[in-house]
Amino acid sequence: MLTVGLTGGIACGKSTVAEWIRRQGIPVLDLDQVARQVVAPGEPALAEIGARWPEAVIDGVLDRKKLGALVIVDPGARRELEALTHPRIAERTQQWLAAQAATGATVVVVEAALMVETGSYRRYNKLLVVSAPPTLQRQRLALREGYDPDTVERWLTAQFPLAEKEAVADVVIVNDGSLAELEAHTKAAWARLLTNPTETSPRGGGAPAQ
Repeated sequence: MLTVGLTGGIACGKSTVAEWIRRQGIPVLDLDQVARQVVAPGEPALAEIGARWPEAVIDGVLDRKKLGALVIVDPGARRELEALTHPRIAERTQQWLAAQAATGATVVVVEAALMVETGSYRRYNKLLVVSAPPTLQRQRLALREGYDPDTVERWLTAQFPLAEKEAVADVVIVNDGSLAELEAHTKAAWARLLTNPTETSPRGGGAPAQ
């Protein structure tokens, strides 16, 4: 089974690319959704987060935006949060991969924002990176989330520069145009990515998946 990691910069269109891949009938695991599952009501991680950041848990439910605002300004706090959630996300990722292999899937995709930052991209056979000009990233973040310029910059600097992600990619998609252009780029990139489908050895190493 060929495993493909899908990542990219914030507001670059990674989720749109993931949706195109799903429409081709290829299984895709969105680790943002897995991250939501591990902090759902009743989960141990939520209790641990509530003990550390009580203001981010309201009536037993995590306020993700409030928690994000707390950790984005404090790298130490962000590492604390990752230590609580990443091992649990990694465990569920491995369970999903095993289940897909058991069904006979020949290619699967794991989508995650911080795959290069954590080193977990090395767990997958190939890496697809979605990129965009920084000016477009800023515009999209401001429009999509309503962030002020300072908050936009904090989110951008919380991730590796796009050049570092592109440097370890097997294929890069640059999303700097229309939705139709992005889909065309994705189709071409996916074809390039699968030119050597027999390459199924993982890169080796890697931190917990996220």
